[in-house]
Amino acid sequence: MLKKIKWKLVGAIFLWLISLSGLVVLMSFIETKKVETVCREVKVILPGNQYFIERAEVDEILASKNGLLVGRRLDNIDLQSLEDRLQANPFIEYANVFADMNGVIHANIRQRVPILRMLNIAGQDYYIDQNGLKIPLSEHFTARVLAANGMILEGFSGKIDTLRTALAKDLFKVAVHIAKDSLWNEQFVQLYVNDKKEIELVPRVGKQKIIFGDGNDIEDKFKRLLVFYKKAIPYVGWDTYSSVSLKFKGQIVCQKSDSTILRTQIEQQQLRDSLRKEEIKEIAKDSIQNTL
Repeated sequence: MLKKIKWKLVGAIFLWLISLSGLVVLMSFIETKKVETVCREVKVILPGNQYFIERAEVDEILASKNGLLVGRRLDNIDLQSLEDRLQANPFIEYANVFADMNGVIHANIRQRVPILRMLNIAGQDYYIDQNGLKIPLSEHFTARVLAANGMILEGFSGKIDTLRTALAKDLFKVAVHIAKDSLWNEQFVQLYVNDKKEIELVPRVGKQKIIFGDGNDIEDKFKRLLVFYKKAIPYVGWDTYSSVSLKFKGQIVCQKSDSTILRTQIEQQQLRDSLRKEEIKEIAKDSIQNTL
């Protein structure tokens, strides 16, 4: 039994030594191949359809310190340094740079995704990305995202930074919810912060001021708003209410539009209808005369 155990141990050690030797030989071969291989191509992968950073900028970053990569030996290229320089760009969330045995350097890049464009009371303009980080505007690309303005105190240093104020965090949460829903993404074009520090939704269709309040109970507030659109609007029309408040839990509080404005709109519509009827009569009269 003892001899059997010893032979198992010897066999295990032997296999381990063979594996280690093979690994050493393989690593030696790779290093030798790396010394002999020159970079013949740089492949950059930029997925997505929003290009804050262009291929030319990536090439410039990669060549900024050591010149062009193509034609140089791979062992003279610091791939980690290239990766670090790419990730230092404010529009790049993640970068992975590696070389294959054929002399091709691959740069896989994931860009930041803007969710909200913010304009604070100091006139500073910047984006909030999908991770809730502040990033600068791009010189090459303008993202079609929700805009937020009004009494926004959240400052921006020009560099990537986290959100500091509770209001800015609420704006981000509301913007994320809107971006995920195709209906709300089409309906709302702006978030506005009023003098009471309440968030208001600015719709694409309709003139109502939609008072959202803070960033609490977001899903419930949008459910109530959907009920208002489905149940109330078809019966009262878009212009009946000047404001719709969702800030009170479990309630939809509506304020009617000024009756004078409504009366004026009705009178104007009646006048247009009257003129249209007269126009139709004249056309019909001329048509009858022409046939006689």
